[in-house]
Amino acid sequence: MVTTSHDLRARGLIHQVTDEALLELLDAGGVTAYIGFDPTADSLHVGNLLQLCTLRRLQLGGNRPIALAGGGTGMIGDPGGKDAERRLLDHDELASNVTAIRAQLGRFLDFDETAGDSRALLLDNAAWLSPMGLLEFLRETGKHFTVNQMVAKESVKSRLERPDQGISYTEFSYMLLQAYDFLRLHEDQGCTLQLGGSDQWGNITMGVELVRKRAGAQAFGLTTPLVTKADGTKFGKSAGGNDRVWLDPAKTSPFQLYQFFLQSEDAVVGTYLRFFTFLDLEAIAELDVATAERPQVRLAQKALAASVVELVHGIDERVAAEEASAALFGGRLTSLGESSFREAAAEAPSLTIDRAALEARPLLIDLLVSTGLVGSKGEARRVIEQNGAFVNDVGRSGLDASITTDDLLHGHFVVLRKGKRSYAVVSVA
Repeated sequence: MVTTSHDLRARGLIHQVTDEALLELLDAGGVTAYIGFDPTADSLHVGNLLQLCTLRRLQLGGNRPIALAGGGTGMIGDPGGKDAERRLLDHDELASNVTAIRAQLGRFLDFDETAGDSRALLLDNAAWLSPMGLLEFLRETGKHFTVNQMVAKESVKSRLERPDQGISYTEFSYMLLQAYDFLRLHEDQGCTLQLGGSDQWGNITMGVELVRKRAGAQAFGLTTPLVTKADGTKFGKSAGGNDRVWLDPAKTSPFQLYQFFLQSEDAVVGTYLRFFTFLDLEAIAELDVATAERPQVRLAQKALAASVVELVHGIDERVAAEEASAALFGGRLTSLGESSFREAAAEAPSLTIDRAALEARPLLIDLLVSTGLVGSKGEARRVIEQNGAFVNDVGRSGLDASITTDDLLHGHFVVLRKGKRSYAVVSVA
């Protein structure tokens, strides 16, 4: 039997721990642990995925997880990992976000009474932070820490070193509020462990210290490594880095989530398998070998993408994403239903024309050039003459071949393909 501590170590999930004695306690079960999630949006994202999986691992080991929504601290904003002040949210927006996130947490943690003593809890720190008065907070919490301690924390120091940004007193106070969260969870729920990313170490250790000073009890902190791409840049952005990859299917579809992980570089796919999946370590080791010996097959990436999508969205969505991906890269787009087709087609090179242009029966040779499948009409002629041109997966020959409304798929699309794998989608507006 693999113990919780062995599993965490073997997966590389322990970056820092306040006391190694914690690991034996986790193996025995019965530890109550929490992770905070700032509800700054109405969905969690893949940047939260590691912590969600870590809480799940602890619960599977017989420990009790608490997911703490920062309905109170979300009004302040954690300066950790940020080089500028966060936008402050109002009560209604935060409450709405917490409600939306609640359902997503249920995909990872067991909140059912049948879980017994390891039943997960979802709490909101607005319940105790919002009613608290400023003078009470300063007397009961602020007096236990020096400004010297707070300024030395990396999340604060990095901002102070940038005079163009600095840090407001609002964000400067965040670590005290987080420390108080730990104290309240200790007093109310018997919580003795706070988890977080390595950028949270300063905040976590302050909570450990506050529990010791105010409750006279031992508490623990454990951080996981920050997740990065192969080049060391931040993990969790979609292609082009313009937006987060969300866990809400309305924001990032299961197919897009599948593609995001399918595109993982060989250098990091093994790490991601250990962090984000519940595949056993022996199976992951075999995938490591496959990546080293047959990287072009991308077995590890496929296993990673399938496991994450099933974890986040369920088996049906995982199967649909796999089918759409296989069709996208296997030249079988026309076999998909309309919903899956649109998902897959969004990843293909495309050309949009109006219906009048299609009714004019454009030549295949011209569309091959316009979509970029070929570089010139001369190349298009050669492709057609060598039987390498396909319309909706059916070979189309003849230099005078044209595209008509009869070729439309789902009333709006025509799939052009050159050879086995080069394809483009003509979309009719």
